[in-house]
Amino acid sequence: MSMFANFKNLVIQTSEVKINLLKGGKGYPMLLLHGYPQTGVMWHKIAEKLAENFTVIIPDLRGYGDSDKPSGTANHSNYSKRVMAADQIEVMSQLGYEEFYLVGHDRGGRVAHRLSLDYPHKVKKLPLLDIAPTYQMYTTTNQQFASAYYHWFF
Repeated sequence: MSMFANFKNLVIQTSEVKINLLKGGKGYPMLLLHGYPQTGVMWHKIAEKLAENFTVIIPDLRGYGDSDKPSGTANHSNYSKRVMAADQIEVMSQLGYEEFYLVGHDRGGRVAHRLSLDYPHKVKKLPLLDIAPTYQMYTTTNQQFASAYYHWFF
């Protein structure tokens, strides 16, 4: 069986970008947001199983995979988590979903976190996978932490 055999590939035009996605299954909608440097394909091992009970929507975030990659602005605001979250709100709205389950991994976890803060009435449940607690880490940074993760400070 090929990956995503029971999923349809769709492209949704938002107010700013085209978002490429896969959609499959039946049931309550579940939006899966991928991490860095992946695309929606990272969900291939669980997508079919989830689609047995949910309508699964798997987009490529703005700047990734087959979704649009607009040129960055001087302050990079068009790639902020807030803007990427708004893309997903538009996608889900155009698909007819005003409320949904949301799952985020890594970069997608940060977008999902921002989405849930900006649109709490849209998100029914939210598991976040593999994201570090950034606020806690940076407010308690000491020499030992900074030395171990020096590359984060470049």
